[in-house]
Amino acid sequence: MATAAPGQVAAILDWYRIHARDLPWRRASATPWGVLVSEFMLQQTPVARVLPAYQAWLTRWPDPPALAAAAPADAVRQWGRLGYPRRAIRLHAAAQVISEQHGGQVPSSIEALHELPGVGPYTAAAVASFAFGQRHPVLDTNVRRVLARMRAGQQWPARGSTAAEVAMARSLLPDRPELAARWSVAVMELGALVCSAARPRCGSCPVAGSCAWRLAGSPDSPGRRAGQPYQGTDRQCRGLLLAVLRDADGPVAPAQLDAVWPDHGQRARALASLIADGLAAEQPGGYSLPGPSSYPPGQARERR
Repeated sequence: MATAAPGQVAAILDWYRIHARDLPWRRASATPWGVLVSEFMLQQTPVARVLPAYQAWLTRWPDPPALAAAAPADAVRQWGRLGYPRRAIRLHAAAQVISEQHGGQVPSSIEALHELPGVGPYTAAAVASFAFGQRHPVLDTNVRRVLARMRAGQQWPARGSTAAEVAMARSLLPDRPELAARWSVAVMELGALVCSAARPRCGSCPVAGSCAWRLAGSPDSPGRRAGQPYQGTDRQCRGLLLAVLRDADGPVAPAQLDAVWPDHGQRARALASLIADGLAAEQPGGYSLPGPSSYPPGQARERR
Protein backbone atom coordinates (compact mmCIF):
# COMPACT_ATOMS: atom_id res chain seq x y z
CA MET A 1 0.00 0.00 0.00
CA ALA A 2 1.24 3.52 -0.79
CA THR A 3 2.31 5.70 2.14
CA ALA A 4 2.39 9.27 0.79
CA ALA A 5 -1.11 10.14 2.04
CA PRO A 6 -0.58 13.79 3.09
CA GLY A 7 1.07 14.65 -0.22
CA GLN A 8 -1.64 12.83 -2.16
CA VAL A 9 -4.41 14.67 -0.32
CA ALA A 10 -2.78 18.06 -0.93
CA ALA A 11 -2.14 17.27 -4.61
CA ILE A 12 -5.73 16.23 -5.23
CA LEU A 13 -7.08 19.30 -3.43
CA ASP A 14 -4.84 21.53 -5.56
CA TRP A 15 -5.97 19.73 -8.71
CA TYR A 16 -9.63 20.16 -7.75
CA ARG A 17 -9.21 23.89 -7.17
CA ILE A 18 -8.24 24.26 -10.83
CA HIS A 19 -10.28 21.56 -12.56
CA ALA A 20 -13.56 21.31 -10.62
CA ARG A 21 -16.66 21.48 -12.75
CA ASP A 22 -19.12 24.27 -11.95
CA LEU A 23 -22.12 22.21 -10.90
CA PRO A 24 -25.15 23.84 -9.28
CA TRP A 25 -25.27 21.53 -6.27
CA ARG A 26 -21.67 22.49 -5.43
CA ARG A 27 -22.22 26.24 -5.40
CA ALA A 28 -22.40 28.23 -2.18
CA SER A 29 -26.02 29.03 -3.02
CA ALA A 30 -27.02 25.33 -3.05
CA THR A 31 -29.44 24.42 -0.27
CA PRO A 32 -29.34 21.13 1.66
CA TRP A 33 -32.50 20.18 -0.24
CA GLY A 34 -30.72 20.87 -3.53
CA VAL A 35 -27.82 18.68 -2.44
CA LEU A 36 -30.20 15.87 -1.43
CA VAL A 37 -32.03 16.08 -4.77
CA SER A 38 -28.73 15.96 -6.65
CA GLU A 39 -27.63 12.87 -4.77
CA PHE A 40 -30.86 11.04 -5.59
CA MET A 41 -30.58 11.99 -9.26
CA LEU A 42 -26.88 11.17 -9.60
CA GLN A 43 -27.33 7.56 -8.52
CA GLN A 44 -26.20 5.58 -11.59
CA THR A 45 -26.92 8.56 -13.87
CA PRO A 46 -24.38 10.79 -15.69
CA VAL A 47 -24.08 14.45 -14.73
CA ALA A 48 -25.02 15.61 -18.25
CA ARG A 49 -28.41 13.93 -17.98
CA VAL A 50 -28.99 15.12 -14.43
CA LEU A 51 -28.35 18.83 -14.99
CA PRO A 52 -31.57 19.78 -16.86
CA ALA A 53 -33.69 17.47 -14.70
CA TYR A 54 -32.21 18.94 -11.53
CA GLN A 55 -32.89 22.53 -12.56
CA ALA A 56 -36.47 21.72 -13.57
CA TRP A 57 -37.13 19.79 -10.36
CA LEU A 58 -35.97 22.59 -8.06
CA THR A 59 -37.85 25.19 -10.08
CA ARG A 60 -41.04 23.23 -9.52
CA TRP A 61 -40.32 22.05 -5.96
CA PRO A 62 -37.74 24.37 -4.33
CA ASP A 63 -38.08 22.79 -0.88
CA PRO A 64 -39.33 19.56 0.72
CA PRO A 65 -42.81 20.84 1.68
CA ALA A 66 -43.47 21.84 -1.94
CA LEU A 67 -42.76 18.30 -3.15
CA ALA A 68 -44.55 16.71 -0.21
CA ALA A 69 -47.73 18.59 -1.17
CA ALA A 70 -47.62 17.18 -4.71
CA ALA A 71 -48.98 13.81 -5.80
CA PRO A 72 -46.56 10.91 -6.21
CA ALA A 73 -47.69 10.70 -9.84
CA ASP A 74 -46.44 14.25 -10.38
CA ALA A 75 -43.01 13.24 -9.07
CA VAL A 76 -42.86 10.27 -11.45
CA ARG A 77 -43.91 12.42 -14.40
CA GLN A 78 -41.38 15.12 -13.56
CA TRP A 79 -38.66 12.48 -13.26
CA GLY A 80 -39.37 11.66 -16.90
CA ARG A 81 -36.81 9.44 -18.58
CA LEU A 82 -34.00 10.04 -16.09
CA GLY A 83 -33.99 6.33 -15.29
CA TYR A 84 -34.51 4.22 -12.16
CA PRO A 85 -37.86 5.95 -11.44
CA ARG A 86 -38.18 4.40 -7.99
CA ARG A 87 -35.89 7.25 -6.97
CA ALA A 88 -38.72 9.71 -7.66
CA ILE A 89 -41.09 7.83 -5.34
CA ARG A 90 -38.45 7.61 -2.60
CA LEU A 91 -37.55 11.28 -2.93
CA HIS A 92 -41.23 12.17 -2.62
CA ALA A 93 -41.51 9.97 0.48
CA ALA A 94 -38.35 11.59 1.91
CA ALA A 95 -39.87 15.03 1.35
CA GLN A 96 -42.95 13.97 3.30
CA VAL A 97 -40.87 12.71 6.23
CA ILE A 98 -38.78 15.90 6.20
CA SER A 99 -41.95 18.00 6.20
CA GLU A 100 -43.69 16.01 8.92
CA GLN A 101 -40.79 15.21 11.25
CA HIS A 102 -38.12 17.86 10.61
CA GLY A 103 -40.06 21.08 10.15
CA GLY A 104 -39.56 21.08 6.39
CA GLN A 105 -35.76 21.31 6.70
CA VAL A 106 -33.35 18.58 5.60
CA PRO A 107 -31.84 17.22 8.84
CA SER A 108 -28.13 17.74 9.38
CA SER A 109 -27.25 14.65 11.41
CA ILE A 110 -26.07 11.61 9.50
CA GLU A 111 -28.29 9.40 11.67
CA ALA A 112 -31.44 11.36 10.82
CA LEU A 113 -30.49 11.48 7.14
CA HIS A 114 -30.07 7.72 7.08
CA GLU A 115 -33.61 7.30 8.38
CA LEU A 116 -35.09 9.07 5.35
CA PRO A 117 -36.71 6.86 2.67
CA GLY A 118 -34.25 6.04 -0.09
CA VAL A 119 -31.21 7.28 1.81
CA GLY A 120 -28.48 4.73 2.39
CA PRO A 121 -25.02 5.07 3.95
CA TYR A 122 -23.48 6.79 0.92
CA THR A 123 -26.21 9.42 0.48
CA ALA A 124 -26.38 10.17 4.20
CA ALA A 125 -22.61 10.76 4.32
CA ALA A 126 -22.65 12.80 1.11
CA VAL A 127 -25.42 15.15 2.25
CA ALA A 128 -23.91 15.55 5.73
CA SER A 129 -20.57 16.40 4.12
CA PHE A 130 -21.56 18.48 1.10
CA ALA A 131 -24.58 20.29 2.55
CA PHE A 132 -23.42 20.71 6.14
CA GLY A 133 -19.62 20.58 5.92
CA GLN A 134 -19.23 17.59 8.22
CA ARG A 135 -16.35 15.13 8.36
CA HIS A 136 -17.44 11.75 7.02
CA PRO A 137 -15.90 9.31 4.53
CA VAL A 138 -17.93 9.51 1.32
CA LEU A 139 -17.53 6.34 -0.72
CA ASP A 140 -19.21 6.39 -4.10
CA THR A 141 -18.08 4.32 -7.09
CA ASN A 142 -15.58 6.93 -8.27
CA VAL A 143 -14.03 7.44 -4.84
CA ARG A 144 -13.71 3.70 -4.20
CA ARG A 145 -11.96 3.22 -7.54
CA VAL A 146 -9.48 6.07 -6.93
CA LEU A 147 -8.62 4.82 -3.44
CA ALA A 148 -8.27 1.22 -4.62
CA ARG A 149 -5.75 2.27 -7.24
CA MET A 150 -3.95 5.07 -5.40
CA ARG A 151 -3.64 3.42 -2.00
CA ALA A 152 -4.17 -0.35 -2.36
CA GLY A 153 -2.59 -0.86 -5.78
CA GLN A 154 -5.67 -2.60 -7.14
CA GLN A 155 -7.40 -1.84 -10.42
CA TRP A 156 -10.88 -2.29 -8.95
CA PRO A 157 -12.32 -2.03 -5.44
CA ALA A 158 -14.06 -4.97 -3.82
CA ARG A 159 -17.65 -5.68 -4.86
CA GLY A 160 -18.94 -4.20 -1.63
CA SER A 161 -17.46 -1.66 0.73
CA THR A 162 -15.41 -3.24 3.54
CA ALA A 163 -14.57 -2.04 7.04
CA ALA A 164 -10.92 -1.74 6.00
CA GLU A 165 -11.87 0.43 3.04
CA VAL A 166 -13.98 2.73 5.22
CA ALA A 167 -11.16 2.98 7.78
CA MET A 168 -8.66 3.84 5.06
CA ALA A 169 -10.98 6.48 3.60
CA ARG A 170 -11.49 7.97 7.06
CA SER A 171 -7.73 8.09 7.66
CA LEU A 172 -7.30 10.30 4.58
CA LEU A 173 -9.86 12.89 5.71
CA PRO A 174 -8.32 16.24 6.70
CA ASP A 175 -8.99 17.17 10.33
CA ARG A 176 -10.97 20.31 9.53
CA PRO A 177 -14.54 19.26 8.64
CA GLU A 178 -14.98 21.81 5.85
CA LEU A 179 -11.69 20.72 4.26
CA ALA A 180 -12.65 17.08 4.69
CA ALA A 181 -15.86 17.74 2.76
CA ARG A 182 -13.86 19.45 0.02
CA TRP A 183 -11.46 16.50 -0.13
CA SER A 184 -14.36 14.08 -0.53
CA VAL A 185 -15.76 15.92 -3.53
CA ALA A 186 -12.26 16.43 -4.94
CA VAL A 187 -11.40 12.72 -5.01
CA MET A 188 -14.86 12.03 -6.42
CA GLU A 189 -14.18 14.50 -9.23
CA LEU A 190 -10.79 12.93 -9.92
CA GLY A 191 -12.48 9.56 -10.36
CA ALA A 192 -15.07 11.04 -12.71
CA LEU A 193 -12.70 13.03 -14.91
CA VAL A 194 -9.28 11.35 -14.74
CA CYS A 195 -9.18 8.01 -12.91
CA SER A 196 -12.09 6.64 -14.90
CA ALA A 197 -13.11 3.01 -15.13
CA ALA A 198 -12.49 2.34 -18.81
CA ARG A 199 -9.64 4.68 -19.82
CA PRO A 200 -7.83 6.29 -16.89
CA ARG A 201 -5.78 9.31 -17.94
CA CYS A 202 -2.76 8.67 -15.74
CA GLY A 203 -0.75 11.33 -17.56
CA SER A 204 -3.15 13.97 -16.23
CA CYS A 205 -3.39 12.60 -12.69
CA PRO A 206 -1.94 14.75 -9.89
CA VAL A 207 -0.93 11.67 -7.88
CA ALA A 208 0.37 9.49 -10.71
CA GLY A 209 3.87 9.56 -9.21
CA SER A 210 2.73 7.96 -5.94
CA CYS A 211 -0.18 5.83 -7.18
CA ALA A 212 0.36 2.27 -5.94
CA TRP A 213 -1.42 0.72 -8.92
CA ARG A 214 0.60 2.69 -11.47
CA LEU A 215 3.87 2.02 -9.65
CA ALA A 216 3.04 -1.70 -9.83
CA GLY A 217 2.69 -1.46 -13.61
CA SER A 218 -1.12 -1.00 -13.72
CA PRO A 219 -1.84 -4.74 -13.52
CA ASP A 220 -5.23 -6.09 -14.51
CA SER A 221 -7.20 -7.48 -11.63
CA PRO A 222 -10.61 -9.10 -11.18
CA GLY A 223 -13.47 -7.23 -9.64
CA ARG A 224 -15.24 -5.24 -12.33
CA ARG A 225 -18.68 -6.52 -13.16
CA ALA A 226 -19.67 -6.82 -16.81
CA GLY A 227 -22.26 -4.36 -18.04
CA GLN A 228 -25.81 -5.59 -17.72
CA PRO A 229 -27.81 -6.07 -20.95
CA TYR A 230 -30.89 -3.94 -21.48
CA GLN A 231 -32.63 -5.11 -24.66
CA GLY A 232 -35.34 -7.62 -23.92
CA THR A 233 -35.00 -7.37 -20.14
CA ASP A 234 -37.66 -6.79 -17.52
CA ARG A 235 -36.10 -3.38 -16.99
CA GLN A 236 -36.77 -2.41 -20.61
CA CYS A 237 -40.31 -3.75 -20.35
CA ARG A 238 -40.90 -1.78 -17.14
CA GLY A 239 -39.64 1.38 -18.80
CA LEU A 240 -41.99 1.04 -21.77
CA LEU A 241 -44.99 0.29 -19.57
CA LEU A 242 -44.19 3.20 -17.28
CA ALA A 243 -43.84 5.55 -20.27
CA VAL A 244 -47.42 4.72 -21.31
CA LEU A 245 -48.70 5.39 -17.78
CA ARG A 246 -46.67 8.60 -17.50
CA ASP A 247 -48.02 10.01 -20.77
CA ALA A 248 -51.67 9.19 -20.03
CA ASP A 249 -54.15 11.62 -18.48
CA GLY A 250 -56.07 8.86 -16.72
CA PRO A 251 -56.21 5.10 -16.26
CA VAL A 252 -54.71 3.07 -19.08
CA ALA A 253 -56.64 0.07 -20.36
CA PRO A 254 -54.78 -3.27 -20.27
CA ALA A 255 -54.93 -3.48 -24.08
CA GLN A 256 -52.79 -0.33 -24.33
CA LEU A 257 -50.12 -1.96 -22.21
CA ASP A 258 -50.39 -5.22 -24.16
CA ALA A 259 -49.47 -3.30 -27.32
CA VAL A 260 -46.04 -2.20 -26.06
CA TRP A 261 -44.64 -5.64 -25.12
CA PRO A 262 -45.54 -8.93 -26.85
CA ASP A 263 -44.49 -11.39 -24.11
CA HIS A 264 -47.52 -11.73 -21.85
CA GLY A 265 -45.67 -13.39 -18.98
CA GLN A 266 -42.85 -10.88 -18.92
CA ARG A 267 -45.28 -7.98 -19.29
CA ALA A 268 -47.36 -9.22 -16.35
CA ARG A 269 -44.23 -9.69 -14.26
CA ALA A 270 -42.95 -6.20 -15.08
CA LEU A 271 -46.34 -4.62 -14.34
CA ALA A 272 -46.55 -6.44 -11.02
CA SER A 273 -43.10 -5.17 -10.09
CA LEU A 274 -44.11 -1.59 -10.95
CA ILE A 275 -47.08 -1.92 -8.62
CA ALA A 276 -44.93 -3.48 -5.88
CA ASP A 277 -42.45 -0.61 -6.17
CA GLY A 278 -45.20 2.00 -5.85
CA LEU A 279 -44.73 3.22 -9.43
CA ALA A 280 -48.12 2.07 -10.70
CA ALA A 281 -51.56 1.42 -9.26
CA GLU A 282 -54.43 -0.75 -10.38
CA GLN A 283 -57.59 1.22 -11.11
CA PRO A 284 -61.11 0.30 -12.26
CA GLY A 285 -60.65 -0.47 -15.93
CA GLY A 286 -56.89 -0.29 -16.02
CA TYR A 287 -53.72 1.08 -14.46
CA SER A 288 -52.29 4.50 -13.61
CA LEU A 289 -49.39 6.19 -11.94
CA PRO A 290 -49.44 5.97 -8.12
CA GLY A 291 -51.93 7.76 -5.95
CA PRO A 292 -51.33 9.01 -2.40
CA SER A 293 -51.66 5.51 -0.91
CA SER A 294 -49.56 3.64 -3.46
CA TYR A 295 -46.23 3.56 -1.65
CA PRO A 296 -44.69 0.11 -1.32
CA PRO A 297 -44.41 -1.30 2.20
CA GLY A 298 -41.29 -0.36 4.16
CA GLN A 299 -38.47 1.93 3.14
CA ALA A 300 -36.29 0.65 0.33
CA ARG A 301 -32.67 1.68 0.72
CA GLU A 302 -30.67 3.37 -1.97
CA ARG A 303 -27.87 1.77 -3.92
CA ARG A 304 -25.71 4.10 -5.89
